[in-house]
Amino acid sequence: MKFGIMGAGAVGSYFGAKLVKAGYPTVFIGRESFVDRAAGHGLRFRSGDIDEAVPINAHTDCVALADADVVLCCVKSAATAAAGAQLKPHLRTTATVISFQNGFDNADRLGAALGRPVVPAAVYVAVEVPGPAEVLHHGRGDVVLGAAPTSEAIADVLRQAGIPVKVSGQVREALWSKLTGNCALNALSALGEQPYGRLVESPGVLAVMKDVIRECEAVGRAMGLQLPSADLDAVLAIARTMPAQLSSTAQDLVRGRPSEIDHLNGYVVRRGEELGVEVPANRALQVTVKLLETKRGDRRG
Repeated sequence: MKFGIMGAGAVGSYFGAKLVKAGYPTVFIGRESFVDRAAGHGLRFRSGDIDEAVPINAHTDCVALADADVVLCCVKSAATAAAGAQLKPHLRTTATVISFQNGFDNADRLGAALGRPVVPAAVYVAVEVPGPAEVLHHGRGDVVLGAAPTSEAIADVLRQAGIPVKVSGQVREALWSKLTGNCALNALSALGEQPYGRLVESPGVLAVMKDVIRECEAVGRAMGLQLPSADLDAVLAIARTMPAQLSSTAQDLVRGRPSEIDHLNGYVVRRGEELGVEVPANRALQVTVKLLETKRGDRRG
């Protein structure tokens, strides 16, 4: 089974490296800086006591994915439509495309761009990119994969690569639960510039998180999702398993890149407006992060 990684950022680099280390042919599509660094030094993979250079096959052009059996789309949510347009001319008709992305609706949006079904997946991993062609793993690395004709076969391969996978017919609920955790943690981590472990110990944070979680539950139920009761403990469990992790939103702001806030808290805000559900806590976090993005952008300008 040949794999393609569309978007060799933190998530793509981690899971792609795991596949390469297990012996599966894997092609990475990334920025020129990633490709150039990987060509000379490989992909630096750090996880626990492991620190090694993994030789990889990396390109900037999606034509390199023409013979891939499975493509894991790992781009940022805002780049989903563009990634679909780049992929579409090169995919095999039999290839399975899986969304390994944050947010709730990326598989639908990617499928619309490709004109074919995309398998959704909820991905739980704490990783960061210290530099080009480097990935630093802080914790977890498990996947809930949506049910599709090829899902079980792909899950078996991922498990052989040391990636825990569950195939589920309720992946939409899993995605919403993950989105809820991201909404409760990401913006606050970014605004406080704090990793999860220290964040949840800060005064007043848990009260804000409770409000965010309640709003997410109300919107999800209004969408018709079968969700468990809102549970702060489930979100705190994420923080306990990834105490040193800065949220992806925080990492984006530090690097001066646009964050995914419009596809996290912002998505809850949009759906809340459509469904008549009040979401003031999510709205406040979205607006505050957007203001911070603008402020930092003005400073760079």
